Amino acid sequence: MRKTDARSAFWQGFRGGAPFVLVVAPFGMVFGMVGTEAGLNIAEVMGFTVLVIAGAAQLAAVQLMTENAPTLVVLATALAVNLRMAMYSASLAPHLGQAPLWKRALMAYFLVDQSYGISALEFENRPKLSVAAKTAFFFGTVAPICFPWYLATWAGAMLGSAFPSGLGIDFAVPIAFLAIVTPMLRTAAHVAAALVSILLALALAFLPYNAGLLIAALAAMVAGAQVETWMARRRAA
Repeated sequence: MRKTDARSAFWQGFRGGAPFVLVVAPFGMVFGMVGTEAGLNIAEVMGFTVLVIAGAAQLAAVQLMTENAPTLVVLATALAVNLRMAMYSASLAPHLGQAPLWKRALMAYFLVDQSYGISALEFENRPKLSVAAKTAFFFGTVAPICFPWYLATWAGAMLGSAFPSGLGIDFAVPIAFLAIVTPMLRTAAHVAAALVSILLALALAFLPYNAGLLIAALAAMVAGAQVETWMARRRAA
């Protein structure tokens, strides 16, 4: 593949990911402020966000830590929230699995909801793209998402409680996920998983240590798999 082709694919990915900075930046600031308010220092907040790089899991873990939840509960909740990353990896493997090992390792680290959503749609619409082009596209989506995430987290941690409380930038958390999930609800299995997760998460919100979230995540995966199996049987009949 020519360098110009890789460069073109990278910038296509960059343009696809750029709009998400509007929600990623305030989302990162929310975590930075929440982390410092929970008692973490700047280094701990930044270590958290660089090593984990998963906003929803980070917020859930910090909340549980402030509630003095057992360590196993904190870890189990963070892992449950991030179980979707395993499904993302399986979905992208046919497209990116032939890339060099070091690139796959980097892509695994930078695999977030936004980079997955943009890349999955692009690869589905353009299946004949080469592995090199797909790899360049993926890294293009990452550039305007992950690096602003680090900077925004640092800014939020530095501002901490000094940030105007009435500004309400926590709106970015649900909007970030709605912007990713909504375009991807293309099959009955997707819709079933989303509905089950929403309904159970709301119904079980009273459970301690976010246990309802764990149950909702597992039930949603089971529901999606069952609907997908049922649909496959109907097509085969």
